[in-house]
Amino acid sequence: MKKYLFLFTFLLSFCFANEFKVASYNVQNLFDLKYDKTEYKQYIPNTKSNWNKNTYNTKIKNLAKVLKDLDANIIALQEIESIQVLKDLKKQLPRYKYTSLFKYKNGAVGLGFLSDIKILHNKEISVKFNNKIFRPIMETTFYYENIKFKIFNNHWPSKKAQESYRIKYAYTLLNRIKELPKDYDYIILGDFNSNYDEKQTLYLNKNLDDSLNITGINDILNTINEDNTFINKTSIKTEEKRAHYNLWLELAYQERFSYKYRGRNTTPDNMLLPYSLFDGKNISYINGSFKVFKPNYLYKNNKINNWEVKRGVHQNKGYSDHLPIIASFNVNAYENEAQNVTSIKDLYKVNNINKPLIIKDAVVIYKNDKSAIIKQKNNRAIFVYNAKNLKEFYKYDLKIFSIESFHGLKEIKSLAIINEKNKLDNIDEYYLNNTEDLNNIKFQNEIIKELKVTYKKRYAYFNKNKISIYFKDKELIPKDNTKLLLKKAHIGYFRQKPQLVIYKKSDFEILN
Repeated sequence: MKKYLFLFTFLLSFCFANEFKVASYNVQNLFDLKYDKTEYKQYIPNTKSNWNKNTYNTKIKNLAKVLKDLDANIIALQEIESIQVLKDLKKQLPRYKYTSLFKYKNGAVGLGFLSDIKILHNKEISVKFNNKIFRPIMETTFYYENIKFKIFNNHWPSKKAQESYRIKYAYTLLNRIKELPKDYDYIILGDFNSNYDEKQTLYLNKNLDDSLNITGINDILNTINEDNTFINKTSIKTEEKRAHYNLWLELAYQERFSYKYRGRNTTPDNMLLPYSLFDGKNISYINGSFKVFKPNYLYKNNKINNWEVKRGVHQNKGYSDHLPIIASFNVNAYENEAQNVTSIKDLYKVNNINKPLIIKDAVVIYKNDKSAIIKQKNNRAIFVYNAKNLKEFYKYDLKIFSIESFHGLKEIKSLAIINEKNKLDNIDEYYLNNTEDLNNIKFQNEIIKELKVTYKKRYAYFNKNKISIYFKDKELIPKDNTKLLLKKAHIGYFRQKPQLVIYKKSDFEILN
């Protein structure tokens, strides 16, 4: 029996021997106890701020627990002050034989690596400004299973600075990447202080947008196409430019966060992959392996257990205000995800389409100009972004090419008609009847009819409930306390918040 157990263990270890994990973690201002005159005020050691040997040791111990539980082979770190900090972490984590660090001489914090995979060499990619000091980009070359690959560790300027600063980082990085062969394996990661969908969110903050809505992470590093749809694992193979796939697209929209800003999910930490990690040669990404590391001690009750500093005084507890992100890779050929999709309900489980999907008997239950809502009988509804060839109340067999989440709203971006079937005389059974829980995410993209509401301050009130309401045409917005009959309303979703969407004047009636 022992012989077979040994053989099984050997075979199991052999199967996974070529797999390794890469993580990125902003550890929130990990300073040492040496006074260099570049520290933030609350991290000057042995002052009233309570940053001393005791609090330092607590933070090292707490972060070491996270890194141990994270169990990654390579960990990219941001907001590290010195090599001494890495050495103290390494004492707690002896598995990591290799360490490296880069920071500017007058900078407060820098970037580093802990790794049990061999580091061949490090290179500093300098990004400097006349009026501010930030951090370099760290280019590190690793050697694994006779293969060389690079990781570019980033910590771009925070959003106290305008987007043009982050654009300069993106250009500098892209220019370096262009010097590499197109099939060279590399990973771009770190704290970009940019959401994966920054193109969709930048315009909401006019103080940041000094670049005419051009973004570093999306437009310069090419994580979106010319039509502003995201690069996916299929389209990246046909891109002539140096395009990148953002691993946040692997997760359901509600799971996309590594940081909370005023209670809202954000994704400053990113991991971007080039075509070479999907070409079946050398290093390959393992599909579906990307995740946010958030055990209960790091994340509970919708709050990240950050390192606590109150009124400038360290409370000697907590971890970081960011959550780590992690993904797995191997030296085997890249394998496409198996996608068994036959219904619209299945589409909500899909974040990328590797090959066209067939959806049969989808009925157009609502049409507005070039967009539409389609639904299968006794199934779910979904928004179609470009539906100019679809006709209201008709049934279709469709071929789906791409799907995305726009501010959280699941939508089909590209499709083709396989078969136009009959027009339905009555589609009442396709509309949503439940009005008690419209804020439930499962009702996203449904159409509700004949709902009486009272409008007040961007909310619709009905039956002791309320839901945000959005009028596409601002001229249609009624006065507060106006009673409305919503003839047809789309249950949308915008920035983590369900809402009723009214597209045109014929969708509602003002009640006397």
